[in-house]
Amino acid sequence: MLRFIYLIIAVSISVVSCSTKKEVDDKSKYFVDRNILWFDATANFDRFCDKDSIVYYLNKSKEAGVTDIVIDVKPITGEVLYASKIAPVMKSWGKEGTTKDLSWDMLSVFIEEGHKLGFKVHASTNVFVAGHNYYDRGVVYEDSTKSDWQTLSYLPKGMVKITDQKNKYSAMINPALKQVRDYELSILKELVSSYPKLDGIILDRVRFDNLNADFSDSSKIVFENYIGQKVENFPSDIYTFEGEERKDGKLYKQWLEWRASIIHDFIYTAREELKSINPNIIFGDYTGSWYPLYFDVGVNFASKEYDPSGEFDWATANYKNYGYAEALDLFTTGNYYFEVEKSELTAHNDTTKKTLESGLVVAKEDWYTVEGSAELVNKVTMGKTPVYAGLFVEQYKDNPAQFVKALKMCRAKSQGAMIFDIVHIINYGWWDELKEGLAK
Repeated sequence: MLRFIYLIIAVSISVVSCSTKKEVDDKSKYFVDRNILWFDATANFDRFCDKDSIVYYLNKSKEAGVTDIVIDVKPITGEVLYASKIAPVMKSWGKEGTTKDLSWDMLSVFIEEGHKLGFKVHASTNVFVAGHNYYDRGVVYEDSTKSDWQTLSYLPKGMVKITDQKNKYSAMINPALKQVRDYELSILKELVSSYPKLDGIILDRVRFDNLNADFSDSSKIVFENYIGQKVENFPSDIYTFEGEERKDGKLYKQWLEWRASIIHDFIYTAREELKSINPNIIFGDYTGSWYPLYFDVGVNFASKEYDPSGEFDWATANYKNYGYAEALDLFTTGNYYFEVEKSELTAHNDTTKKTLESGLVVAKEDWYTVEGSAELVNKVTMGKTPVYAGLFVEQYKDNPAQFVKALKMCRAKSQGAMIFDIVHIINYGWWDELKEGLAK
């Protein structure tokens, strides 16, 4: 009998070991070299309303060494660039823009032609945003049933709707609202269902607007449910302003933790729902790379095994529980700095401080370079997801050599490179520079 029990235990251990190994093996298949090129929806709208233009630029991208393309199909207006029964379709862009020919499907052409060239084709969607404030255009402007979804910011001058903040182009919506999360998830599910040959999906703007958002009564109620008590003084228990200076309230750190929980839960729900539709879909995300400041937008992209409370005073002991690196098959980051090497940072007298839109002021450290930020992201994600360091091409305008240097650094310090956006490569004529920077 005892030998039989030992046999059962041995078999159980073997099964668990095989299961664990399978999970590791399944995850490891995503750790591949990629050179990812982004195709922004509005910046390229006219250009990619033409099939021949799509084919031409795909071939140019292939020649330059690109392996993966990301097609932005849901820009910040909340409209989409494919046939949808849920979201409004973007038929034109700009005052005198081309009117899209709806008799053919842009994303299908990208997928078909991209696969012919050996590309992995990903679709990108801007999630918690539904309007363009510069043009008063988009879902929160044009759909009265969704106008109340827009985020409410707590500023020194009081509570202000985001559509009244014309210095900001993105009309962000409130992730704390269940109806917002359900709506955005329904769009993602429709997209993955409609394009079974799509290789991946990369989420963007899965976040709060910034530290000033969201301070609606609805957010207050959800937060109270999270902490299990009423907030006696709202919003002063979160923070107050003395002039322009923010003063932390007694619930400030719990508020930061709660915001991270909202984004964490959405990421995991989206992964589960989309994988149930297409188990082979590559589930990805884009964020900035500046982790020490990313609590500003309510996001913890680190591994659950990394505990930020040991390094940063804004993090609670529970903040680490809302890291979501483990949920990602692919992670692209914005390493959006002109300085490439850490040694370059000290050479500039104007790089001592950075003030964020929300009012946070921070000293620039090593991570305020392409090299340093890539190292930081790898540190906090702890190998749980492949990281692709990304560049904003426009930052290197008139300095192609620095662009090439930055590309090489991205490839050296991460799993590959991400380039935002093809429109700048086209406008600057930097195809040779792109090829040089991506060369192995």
